[in-house]
Parts: sequence; structure tokens; C-alpha cells
Amino acid sequence: MPYRVNVAIIGGGIVGLATGLEILRRSPATSLAIIEKEPSVAAHQTSHNSGVIHSGIYYKPGSLKAKLCTEGVNALLRFCDEHAIPYDICGKVIVATSPNESERLDEIHRRGIANGLNGLRILNESEIRELEPHAAGIRGIHVPTTGIVDYGIVARKYAELIERGGGTICLSHEVMGLKQSGEDTVLETTQGPIEAQLVVNCAGLQSDRVSRMANAKLDLTIVPFRGEYYELVPEKRHYVRSLLYPVPDPRFPFLGVHFTKRIGGGIEAGPNAVLALKREGYTKTSFSSSDVWEYATFPGFWLMAAKYWTVSLDEYYRSFSKAAFVRSLQRLVPEITIDDLIPGGSGVRAQALGANGKLIDDFYFVYTKGVVHVCNVPSPAATASLAIAKHIVDRILEANGGLHQNAFLSVPDGSTTAYDQAHPSSVSHPDTSSASDGCA
Repeated sequence: MPYRVNVAIIGGGIVGLATGLEILRRSPATSLAIIEKEPSVAAHQTSHNSGVIHSGIYYKPGSLKAKLCTEGVNALLRFCDEHAIPYDICGKVIVATSPNESERLDEIHRRGIANGLNGLRILNESEIRELEPHAAGIRGIHVPTTGIVDYGIVARKYAELIERGGGTICLSHEVMGLKQSGEDTVLETTQGPIEAQLVVNCAGLQSDRVSRMANAKLDLTIVPFRGEYYELVPEKRHYVRSLLYPVPDPRFPFLGVHFTKRIGGGIEAGPNAVLALKREGYTKTSFSSSDVWEYATFPGFWLMAAKYWTVSLDEYYRSFSKAAFVRSLQRLVPEITIDDLIPGGSGVRAQALGANGKLIDDFYFVYTKGVVHVCNVPSPAATASLAIAKHIVDRILEANGGLHQNAFLSVPDGSTTAYDQAHPSSVSHPDTSSASDGCA
């Protein structure tokens, strides 16, 4: 007999764990399992990032990113305070190094004001130097509310609280298929079947594949972008005091190579944004023919490639040429030399690409019968994780008539909402009887 729960969440990253925590906070009697294919939680994007607590300055006012980031940062800091998780609100300086960038800097400042950020300050060249003595720039913005944290520690605390609240973390359970069984969904995993009345797909780099298992009609695919980092050698860490960023290229949902102070010590430089040849490939030699074939046969990929092939070649060149990487960093800190950097870590970003060839910038959710699909939650998802979780749970409760015995049993049947703008229709409430305990 399958292990049966009210709610199964596919993916033990920070968003999946936050969603589980929020469900149990609202309804402690709900039986819930986190289904994670790796032997530990937070194995991929959650633990392969620079640990920045984003302020919300970059995002288009009114977008889900803007709303949930600004809400989420406050929730995250309260959570860290409550559970004694170290963080540092060290601030950030965004610098423009050319007149063209200076114009874009004004738009970033306008967005920050519209998104409700406090303490923003436009900087002239000398004021930049007061905050970051080794930085170059003709104008800048000081963002005092940006910080740093270890999101792996945050996610593991989420997992601990889920288990303490009666939830189950099913590790080494890779989902191989989904099928309907009456009103329930059966998750076929490598450790046996799990039956759930509601499924939340938070599978990150595998989210589109899980969505297709549920027969979701997607007009997107996940394209992996690898970000590579260097670290400043210890004797040159004084070059950067906090976080130092360029003005990003508005064509892309990436922020450009930058300098980041780490909560555990040290200064990171990067990342670039290289099209990865494997979804979970963290090295230059990582390759999966099936992963490449999947995005290469998606029509939107070639529309994107035709438009940005020169940018892609530049990123690959910078990936294989340390000197080129250093030249990008010297726009921010001219004193940096090739000997000041040592190889650091890397991460792979799950970026949704639309059939129209455009990289989807905002958060994106899709609903099919019995399943919520979290299809695109790139940065600032870690910062916004608790707010994203609240948003997901609010939508489920809205669909089910509020918090009651059967509140977490279903989602709108067949409803698909781009950027989560539509309102779900009413759904039925199946019986909640019989749930076993423990992973299969």
C-alpha cells in the first residue's frame, strides 16, 4: 500500500521546505512529506549561491519578484533572529562606470523607491570611495538594507522545524512519474509510491520535467545557466568592504559579475552566466546529452540563441579565460590583478525560457489537477522563500474556501496562470481519511 499523505512537496530546496513549513504552521494536523531525490536537503541551488539577502531594488514595481522579495526579506530576518542564524546587513554599492550605465542607474533607483526601500542614497564618485575606497565609478547607489547569510543553514532549519512539526523528509526519493488515482496523485519514486491529495512541485532545475509528468501544458522549458566564482586571496580582501555590484544589463535577469562578502569569511567574485551543458553540472566539463537535447529541441531556445549568440560567446570566453574574467572585475576595482584571484565554487541557476525565446523574468506558477507547479523562482527566491511559501499557501486556501479540515487537499482543476495573475476557480474537497506514517 502506498505511503499516503495530505500534501507531498517535490523538492527539498529552500522554497519547497519553506512551503512545507508554512503549511504546517497554518494547519498542524496536515500530514506532509518533502520528497527529495538527493541524500540531503538544499543540495543544489540553495547551497550553490553567494548568500545575498536581496533588498528588492532591481525588480519591476508590481511584479511578484518585487512584492515577494520586499516581504520576504523582513520575514527572513525575523526567522534568523528567532533561530539565532547569523547574518550581516552589510549594505551594497551599485556603481555606474559610464554615462550609459548612469542613465540605467537612475531607473534602478526609481524602482527601489517604488518598491518601498528605505535609506537609498545616490552617490557621486567621492562618496563611492568613502564606502568602497578601491572602487571605480562615476555614480552609484548605496543600498543599506542588503545583507548576507548562509541559505544552507536557513534551509536545514526549515527542515528541522518541519520534522519537529510532524512532517516527514523523504531523502533519496527521486520522482519518476505522476499519475492520478481518483482525486489523489500517486508519486512513483525510486523508493516506492507515495499518494497525496495535494502535490506542490518545487523541483527547481527539474521543475518543468515534473510538470510534464502531470501533463501540464507548458510553453516553457528550464535552461540551466552555470555561474562560476573566484575568491580574493586573503591579503587582498580589503579591496572590498561589503557588496559591490555593476549596473546590470536590462536584457537579462542576471546582475553581472560582482564582489560579495561571505558570511563565513572571504570575498567572492562572480558569477558569470554560462549556458550549462548539464542541469546539475557544476564544472566546465559537466555534460548530459539528454539535458542538451531537451533545451536544444525547444523552439524558444533557438530564438534566444539567434538574438544573444554574441553575448553567449563572450560568457564562454570569460569562463575559460581568467584574464577576461579579471578584466570584467577591473571595471569595478581597477587594482585587481590575475594573481589576486583563486578558483571558487559554482552554481547552476534554473532559468525558465518561454516559447517566444524570452527568458522569463518574474516568478511563474502553473496549476493542474491536484498539483501546484512552481515553474520559475530564480533569484531572489532564497531571500523571498518565506513570502513565496505564504503566497502559494494563500492561493491554495483561496481555492479551497479558507482554512478548514480539507484546506490543503486540492488546487484548481486544470487552471494555468502565467505570473499567477488569474484567480483560481472553486474545487471539490475529497475525504481526508487514512494516512500512513513514514516514507516508503
